[in-house]
Amino acid sequence: MISEQTAGFEPADELTKNPESVRRRFWAKFKRVAASLPFAEDLLSAYYCALDRQTPRHVQAALLGAIAYFILPFDFIPDMLPVLGFTDDAAVLATAIRLVAAHITPEHRAAANAALKRTFEPGT
Repeated sequence: MISEQTAGFEPADELTKNPESVRRRFWAKFKRVAASLPFAEDLLSAYYCALDRQTPRHVQAALLGAIAYFILPFDFIPDMLPVLGFTDDAAVLATAIRLVAAHITPEHRAAANAALKRTFEPGT
């Protein structure tokens, strides 16, 4: 049953149960929009933390929910709007990161930096 509190978030709940779908959809969207994301490094750090087997389940769930919001096509503010398009995504991600910041390790941040470099290398 859908209540007012959960309306519109059912797809995100389903995505958090399917990490492979998150992985596939995340990279497709990230590569399309990475250059315009001021929070790309934080997003990638959260992604690596969420998929790390050492990360506690409740932390994974929080981060996967924020990542699902980023990759799902519905948005409170459409991503294609200049300047404002990713503000809601950034707010959701910032909130999730603030809640679980202690679990995002230097290794997750290093992996994020390496992925950013690969994303912006010529020929990739």
